Amino acid sequence: MLIGKVCSIRGGIRSCVVRPIARLFTCPSNMAKSKFEYVRNFETDDTCLKNCYIVVRLDGRNFHRFAEQHKFTKPNDNRALGLMSRSAHSVMEELEDIVIAYGQSDEFSFVFKRSSNWFKRRASKLMTHVASQFSSSYVFYWKEFFGDQTLLYPPSFDGRVVLYPSNRNLKDYLSWRQADCHINNLYNTVFWTLVQKGGLTTVQAEDRLKGTLAADKNEILFSEFDINYNTESALHKKGTTLIWEKRDETVTKRLKRPNEEEKDVNVTRSRRKVQAYHCDIIGDQFWQEHTDILEDDNC
Repeated sequence: MLIGKVCSIRGGIRSCVVRPIARLFTCPSNMAKSKFEYVRNFETDDTCLKNCYIVVRLDGRNFHRFAEQHKFTKPNDNRALGLMSRSAHSVMEELEDIVIAYGQSDEFSFVFKRSSNWFKRRASKLMTHVASQFSSSYVFYWKEFFGDQTLLYPPSFDGRVVLYPSNRNLKDYLSWRQADCHINNLYNTVFWTLVQKGGLTTVQAEDRLKGTLAADKNEILFSEFDINYNTESALHKKGTTLIWEKRDETVTKRLKRPNEEEKDVNVTRSRRKVQAYHCDIIGDQFWQEHTDILEDDNC
């Protein structure tokens, strides 16, 4: 800002007033206006319908190739699954209106509460923020799970937004994803067991499994390889469910009270943290134990 001094003489008395005469940086109210602003009219209104759960689902793009290039363990690589879960954890910490997330293999679904107004409920904003946070976290935490193994190229994830108006709809969606996890894991477990332990080629294993039902696959595992599928890892069979929970946390603080010497004091406080579960979410037990996830259908 430039300052000027204006002086005047009245009745033989000289008086001066300091006034700003110009600004080094000006921002006229009409600066943002131009003849080109009409192009904003081409933007599509993608505001999500109110009173609906907003689900953002991410899927790895060309992850079969990504897994081959990075030599993921078949049929399940716990490092890769852990990295997916850690990336989803990062998304939830960034967007606290996500009440539950569910993931398996190379996908993760994030559920925003019905009353959420993040980004004014714009689908494009929600989807791109989730996708970018997840992708960057996947790269950022890579070494935490894969150590010195080099990340050969950046992974990418596509996303979609789906709205579910009722608790029943949302629970059925999550049940669908977990059922898909079970179907795929059972197939992959038998397929790679036939290849790795049975000596079949991938083509032969695929032919062997054509037309088989779940009972047939379980029988192959048990009778030919002495593997009880029911004892396989819950992480692989059920996927990963992330929710918010309150946990007590004790920290040590150094305090000084009046007329006392400074000393260490343990302070316990309750904080919300993201917790992981590898359990059934199709039945009622999980939802009865975590009643704060869903909102009232009568809202």
